[in-house]
Amino acid sequence: MKGLQSLRQRYIEMSFRNRVTLRDAMKGIIEEPLLPLVPKRFDYIGDIAVISIPAELGAYREAIVLKILSMRGNTRAVLNKVSKLEGERRVAHFELLSGESAETFHRENGYTYRMDVRKVFFNPRLYWERARVASKVLPGESILVPFAGVGPFVLPSAGKGAMVSAIEINPDACVCLKENLRLNKLEGKVTVIQGDAEFILCHSGSLKNEGLHVPENGFDRAIIPTPYGLDYFLEEVSDFIKKGGYIHFYTFKTESQIPELIEEYKKLGLEVEFYRRAGNVAPGVSRWVFDLIKK
Repeated sequence: MKGLQSLRQRYIEMSFRNRVTLRDAMKGIIEEPLLPLVPKRFDYIGDIAVISIPAELGAYREAIVLKILSMRGNTRAVLNKVSKLEGERRVAHFELLSGESAETFHRENGYTYRMDVRKVFFNPRLYWERARVASKVLPGESILVPFAGVGPFVLPSAGKGAMVSAIEINPDACVCLKENLRLNKLEGKVTVIQGDAEFILCHSGSLKNEGLHVPENGFDRAIIPTPYGLDYFLEEVSDFIKKGGYIHFYTFKTESQIPELIEEYKKLGLEVEFYRRAGNVAPGVSRWVFDLIKK
């Protein structure tokens, strides 16, 4: 009984700590008028903390970094994100506020990912969503993953016994993806293609040269973590999916746009089996995922 009580107490204490935001932790350190500018949360990628500190808090950056380092004992570095995702590689600019390197090993859903956070795009907040999609993958499926990044959708699919074609334009991300396949003993399950997914899939004459093999009846499934503003890419990808196949499509929309979007997908011959909000990205704008079936 004592052991159970002790375990329950530790759980309560951990839950309490998880409820304490960075803003709460900075009370008494940052003057009250500026406190609302402190981000409530930040991300961990491996042993690296990633935060966006507003310029108005420049005088408090050192105090913020020290507080972040105190919140989790194994934090090796702190990065300050100073720009949004930019360029075709979808990489932001970061300042290294603490530590010597932005290289890390990130563990998620049973897989290990090696990356340099400053050179690739990785969103740790989608871990549950990636597990949800992986749970639907069947052994033997052929799966297409454009915008593959370092492999967070790729590795779990390959781990389920699928054969995956992964397309990524960022050469640094491709290097990491290949290394992650090796680390997780999944070589031979994934074809990694470095190139512009839009060009590769929208120009059928380039397929052979780019190394993409399309199954005779089309892919069984596509997982598309679509960058902002590329919604039109869905129609292009659907041409490569077999009838009855699945598409997991991510888009950025306000809630009021969803009904119209569902009607648009129907016109494309896609049945909406399921959809959900998968995180907020701006005031009123959320990331949404749609599980679509090609009719």
